[in-house]
Amino acid sequence: MDFTIQTYKVLLQVLKEQKYAFQTFEEFIKNPKKKVVILRHDVDLLPYHSLRFAKIQNELGIKGVYYFRAVPESWDEKVIKEIVTLGHEVGYHYETMDTANGDIDKGWDQFKDNLNELRKVTQVSTVCMHGSPRSKYDNKDIWKKYDYKSLGIIGEPYYDIDFNQVLYLTDTGRMWDGYKVSVRDKVNTTYLQTYHTTQEIIEAINNCNTPHQIMFNFHPQRWHDNAIQWTKELILQNAKNLIKKYFFVSKKQGMD
Repeated sequence: MDFTIQTYKVLLQVLKEQKYAFQTFEEFIKNPKKKVVILRHDVDLLPYHSLRFAKIQNELGIKGVYYFRAVPESWDEKVIKEIVTLGHEVGYHYETMDTANGDIDKGWDQFKDNLNELRKVTQVSTVCMHGSPRSKYDNKDIWKKYDYKSLGIIGEPYYDIDFNQVLYLTDTGRMWDGYKVSVRDKVNTTYLQTYHTTQEIIEAINNCNTPHQIMFNFHPQRWHDNAIQWTKELILQNAKNLIKKYFFVSKKQGMD
């Protein structure tokens, strides 16, 4: 079974065994190591699942970055503070072009307000776009007019990482090759290797067939050891994938 907590632990152990270092995104931007993994987590839902990931990493002596949305189903200040205490980075998972209905100036005001609120809880130096697959707005479009660096933000993964040098692996769609059902969680890259399962990634790492710099993007709400929760997530994600593929991805491709 894939997308279980046990599988996640094995992946981290294998990365450690193959001598990968672990940096937060802020650390990578400031001083990237040559053989390194960035563990990125999009806290879209169920923040206590992300806290579980943060605790597992802390037990292994590694760290990552967790991006929180400014919505009740993600924003939990108790969880945010505990994740920071465990040694991880916290950033803002912005979606204000969506929440502002495409009004770029209103979206900028919302972005600043939400960032300021999160900075009351913890230091924030990086941000990351939320895909909002059902929205007709691309949240990255806010940067066509404004500059996040004017607010002391030093990095946004989709702008500040060269994905020709850093392999990007995301569990979007509850698979590692979900680009066919992904609306916006995509990057331009020359890397040709793809993986469908976590086990395939583990085997590639063990065989030294992965690049020296990797960013993983996890959605912790998708990973379960409980059989009922695991099956429920599988069914729901498969349904969402079909909807995204036929109603959002196909529509977007038709507009390009």
